[in-house]
Amino acid sequence: MPTKISIIIPVLNEASTIAKLINHLFKNSSKNNISEIILVDGGSTDNTKTIISKFNKVTFLQAPKGRAKQMNYGTKHATGTILYFLHADSFPPKNFDKFIINEVKKGNEAGCFRMKFDSKHWWLKLAGWLTKFSWKACRGGDQSQFITKTLFNSIGGFNEDFTIYEDNDLISKLYAINKFVVIPEWLITSARTYNTNGVWKLQFHYWTIHIKRWLGASPENLNNYYCRYINVKN
Repeated sequence: MPTKISIIIPVLNEASTIAKLINHLFKNSSKNNISEIILVDGGSTDNTKTIISKFNKVTFLQAPKGRAKQMNYGTKHATGTILYFLHADSFPPKNFDKFIINEVKKGNEAGCFRMKFDSKHWWLKLAGWLTKFSWKACRGGDQSQFITKTLFNSIGGFNEDFTIYEDNDLISKLYAINKFVVIPEWLITSARTYNTNGVWKLQFHYWTIHIKRWLGASPENLNNYYCRYINVKN
């Protein structure tokens, strides 16, 4: 079976950025390496669906709201041997497909890219720089996530109990079995949530969520905290 990538992107009211991302993916990869681009919508109320429908080579699906649910649903329609989960405001490096396939061929079945925020704020520049290290504390969903379909299925996919933190939960499973690599190329992601909430306020709440989870907080508890203190505007 040829090694190909299924790109899976959960979306919710992403009209402002989704066309830019799709064009970026086409421009920076080889069609020979991409099985399909799957966008899984969680109930957008803006023009996201209309914009996506203009792209002939993109699969549009609808699923219950929640990134874990949306991404798991996308995998059911994926035909590639490698799954590549990407946030709608994260832009992978040129030739990202080749970098991912090369890692898989070397036996690295899962991993991510290094990440930079599209911000000049010194803390966000530092946070991005830290993603070059292999520590689990430096990981997050904004860095994107590639994983072979076989490995993804063997660990049970994303835990749909998590409305937030689903990326970190999956990453923790992979670190526990020593199945994670950081590709030394830079992905660019949006700092829009930091811009909306304020850098230090949001960082405090993110740290609090990590600590809560480390202390055993339930997915429901984490989501309640997130909804109470973090404002997300798409």
